[in-house]
Amino acid sequence: MTQRHIRREAVSDQLFAVLRDRILGGELPPGSPLTAERDLAAEFGVNRHAVREAVKRLQQARLVEVSHGGRTLVQNWRRTAGLDLAVGIAAAGCGPSVGDLARDALEMRACIGADAARLCAIRCSEHTAAAIVEATGRYARSGPDLAELGPADIAWWRLIVEGSGNLAYLLAFNSLVGGALPVAAVPDDLRTAELLDVDAHVRLAAHIAAREAGSAERLARELLSRSVPVTPREGGVLT
Repeated sequence: MTQRHIRREAVSDQLFAVLRDRILGGELPPGSPLTAERDLAAEFGVNRHAVREAVKRLQQARLVEVSHGGRTLVQNWRRTAGLDLAVGIAAAGCGPSVGDLARDALEMRACIGADAARLCAIRCSEHTAAAIVEATGRYARSGPDLAELGPADIAWWRLIVEGSGNLAYLLAFNSLVGGALPVAAVPDDLRTAELLDVDAHVRLAAHIAAREAGSAERLARELLSRSVPVTPREGGVLT
């Protein structure tokens, strides 16, 4: 076997990325045994401790599992992995494309945002409702400059998601805007129709302040859906 060498810094991280890509790309299909530790150590010229650390991370990402017989088997990541794998999917260059994943994330954003607006109208305090209305005024004063509207929009939505009282939604929001999902890299000019509709932002804030949950949900979904691409998917993610 030809020995392959990888950089010595963060060896286990690099090995994890290689094995992750092999699983995502189908080189290691679901149900197949993971390459033995000694073979991986020989292939990459690393010690077995680094291999174990990489395999541990694969287990944490729910890409592999240890069977009752002691073998480490590859999982069907479409059924076992979580959102934390999204960055890996985008970086792997295999499986769903970055464009498809970004669209999926924008669709999720629209769904979460709509329900967060509904819950916020029901649950948020008067202080939070007033803060959302006040933030809408600041948003309107940002003018037509997309570079200013983008951050103002994130700050405004954060108030709504926090006001929803749903921690899972808040953590998903953090992933969406913090770079853990490709949607964070979508240029603001691709969301022009959404960002420039100041009137919709004002009306949504008013619905929340008036405790009009149904109206808030419908308007939030319509507003956020404007940024969802309508192009056909390049490759199925659920197959």
